[in-house]
Amino acid sequence: MLKFGNWFSRSCLLLLTAAAPALSHAEQSFPPEDWQEQADPLASPDAMIGGSISVYAGDYPKSFNYYLDNNVLSSLVFNLMYPTILDINPLTKEFMPGIADRWTIGDDKKTFTFHLDERAEWSDGEPVTAEDILWTFDTIMDDKNLTGVHKVGLETFERPEVIDERTIRFTAKEVHWRNQLVLATFNVMPKHAFEDQDFNLVNFEFPVVGGPYKLGRVAEGRYLRMERRDDWWGFDRPSTEGTMNFETVELRFYPDQEQAFDAFKKGEIDLYQVYTSSRWVRETSGEAYDKNWIIKQQVYNYDPVGFQGFAMNLRRKPFDDLRVRKALAYLLDREKMNETIMYNQYFLQSSYYEDLYDRSKESPNPTFNFDKQKARELLKEAGWKVNPETGILEKNGRPFEITFLTRDASSDKFLVIYQQDLKDVGIRLKIERKDWAAWLKDMDDFNFDMTWAAWGASLWRDPEGMWASKEAERTSGNNVTGFKSDRVDKLIEQQKTIFDVEERDDIVREIDQIVTSQVPYVLLWNIDYTRLLYWNKFGMPDTILSKYGDGFSAITYWWYDDYAAADLKQAMKDGRALPGKDFKVKFDEWFEGEE
Repeated sequence: MLKFGNWFSRSCLLLLTAAAPALSHAEQSFPPEDWQEQADPLASPDAMIGGSISVYAGDYPKSFNYYLDNNVLSSLVFNLMYPTILDINPLTKEFMPGIADRWTIGDDKKTFTFHLDERAEWSDGEPVTAEDILWTFDTIMDDKNLTGVHKVGLETFERPEVIDERTIRFTAKEVHWRNQLVLATFNVMPKHAFEDQDFNLVNFEFPVVGGPYKLGRVAEGRYLRMERRDDWWGFDRPSTEGTMNFETVELRFYPDQEQAFDAFKKGEIDLYQVYTSSRWVRETSGEAYDKNWIIKQQVYNYDPVGFQGFAMNLRRKPFDDLRVRKALAYLLDREKMNETIMYNQYFLQSSYYEDLYDRSKESPNPTFNFDKQKARELLKEAGWKVNPETGILEKNGRPFEITFLTRDASSDKFLVIYQQDLKDVGIRLKIERKDWAAWLKDMDDFNFDMTWAAWGASLWRDPEGMWASKEAERTSGNNVTGFKSDRVDKLIEQQKTIFDVEERDDIVREIDQIVTSQVPYVLLWNIDYTRLLYWNKFGMPDTILSKYGDGFSAITYWWYDDYAAADLKQAMKDGRALPGKDFKVKFDEWFEGEE
């Protein structure tokens, strides 16, 4: 999933956590008979319902429909509006009832039957039915719908069978460790509200929902206001106590981070996740910080580390040549950028799956540290020669020119350094900036040379969508570079039937080494914590964020504290300091619950 802040990384249980369970009968039923739903252990008993929170949410998306716009913001909105068949325990990663309160798994590990909770209903009072699940499945799988990446997991299944109004059965075409995860966690939409519409045009209006929030006011390009549904049936469940506490959640959009930060300083935004180290180091000091009107915190938890890099379009020349891709990697001076621009706040990535390695030890993957001489040698080997009149590399009469597609002015300072180093060896780099929607359209059409892409990560590593050859030509898919490898395809197939996580991770490590050696991206850098700024008027758990989430998990667990808000207002008027909070917060040091 394209990452611009990661709200919640889904995961799974039981069938996935170790070797497949031994089944002594035709099917195994869940949850166990003695299972009782408990309160969310991360939710505070002191949480209060009411108030609002405004959060910086990046660029205005092309759609709030997650099935059409595969990014974290749209996923956040959809998860607030539309339920999943099962829920996930926020600590153990175990499946729990969602709109299905019971389910069974066949001993062939290919048959999954879900029985829907009789209480589950849509916001217009209509019941959630098996037909809704069937319609959502059919809609995602319809060839004419631009739901590319979401087809990857569901295409493993035959069309589901509706048993009765509240029961549906899925049969997989093949055994796959992710099958239960895929079924458990896709968002179900109401058939009666959308069946007569062109789904590709369902972008900003969702009159019937089934989750804890509904759409409120939308100011195009500026903000989206989500309103809490006090009549949501799920609030009667113990697991939701102390969660989803805000009456309104306002997601605010800005064309660049500079404007967003200015709005935060004016108090127009309550919570701001900092994505640039220069801002974190140089622009977060002064009276508001010294007197704890604004809280600054680094939060360390288990939020999976994704990757970011300069994606190259391997479908185009000269990026189809591995020697050229390696040369472009050798020409990026990451060490200089980290030291001079980012205050050495980052580690340099050498993997697409950083969490598979202990970063105290180097991964076995090939690395491409800055080396112009190696780059020149590779380019010469690839047949590129300098035109003495222009100083530009040419091959078969074609000059070496790259158009770099970007979305944010904050990337310019990095690209200018890269541009100069490319120029020194005879490569022209043209920077072309587009807004989010235009950028996405070019990505869907594979209309780019190079671009900056950042991807979130899941706790359960599934390499198929990103690296399988068959995904290289899927519109709206995740294999944006067009990467293809017969060996990787075989390894992807091999890991599908392995239910032991450690054994499967060994295969993903091999895939990672192959992909890294083929350089579809010029890998960049990352951090393993979340940088938060927020106005000191909220209550929250001691852990600040959830175990596996980033700053957007505040929407789930924080609450508006009337007394703290009043104290903040008076303190600012009097010039008085408020009590501070720990700068570094580590999940394991605060959470004392049992998993």
